[in-house]
Amino acid sequence: MSEVKSIAVIGAGIMGSGITYTAALAGIRAYLIDVVPGQLEKAQKYHAKTLGRAVEKQKMTQEQADAAQALITYHSDMAEAKDADWAVEAATENVELKKQIYAQMKETFGPDVVLATNTSSISITDIATAVGDAADRVIGMHFFNPVPVMKLVEVIKGLSTSEETTKRTLELAERMGKSPVPANDRAGFVANRILMPMINEAFYAWMEGVAEPEHIDQIMMLGMAHPMGPLRLADLIGLDVCHHIMMVLYDELGHDKYFPCPLLRQLVTAGRLGNKTGIGVYDYSKK
Repeated sequence: MSEVKSIAVIGAGIMGSGITYTAALAGIRAYLIDVVPGQLEKAQKYHAKTLGRAVEKQKMTQEQADAAQALITYHSDMAEAKDADWAVEAATENVELKKQIYAQMKETFGPDVVLATNTSSISITDIATAVGDAADRVIGMHFFNPVPVMKLVEVIKGLSTSEETTKRTLELAERMGKSPVPANDRAGFVANRILMPMINEAFYAWMEGVAEPEHIDQIMMLGMAHPMGPLRLADLIGLDVCHHIMMVLYDELGHDKYFPCPLLRQLVTAGRLGNKTGIGVYDYSKK
């Protein structure tokens, strides 16, 4: 297979925008696709701001920033990216939505294009049922937030994923400056299967009055060398996303330890979702 020269990223949220940015920095042309025009505008502002900040901090020259920006284009129609060599779906964590997108991806992209998904918890095998005989090209390529900073990419094979698809995915992740690590297709894979129960327990510790949120986070940072406390991390991920991942784990693995803490569920119900709404565990509105 020839080297990947262009990549289509479906979904212009935080993760999709970050994947697009990282691909462009690696010299790969990136088509960012979203049916919501507002999301594309947000992504464009994010890319300009992030590149500008990198120049200010002398992490790259203005010429390098301009070259990266020139490799990114924004589209509301997937067909406009039909010539891409690779495709990554980065839509909301909803299995039915992802299957709809995958059916469209199969029709849009060529027969040799890998159809990767950035899902953080949903079965790769389940998603692959949407593409029939193209299931060998479906693979999990789970980036971590913030994508430009975090090195890890979990690479998850579905039941039908070919060795060639896996090999190419590992190679592309390395080319994008990441450290890919294989994981098997089980609910939550490795990272979220371990992380989400810890976050959930932090909510229980807060709810039961063991300590205040900032003290829970400080203890985990200072005592366990975590760069960010679990409650602050939950705000960054999005409390709704955490809740959804926990429900996937609970539904698939059937153990009560994965069921979301009542306080977490209450915050999600109230619309306090973390950084993206300005308030979650912590209040960001004054910053």
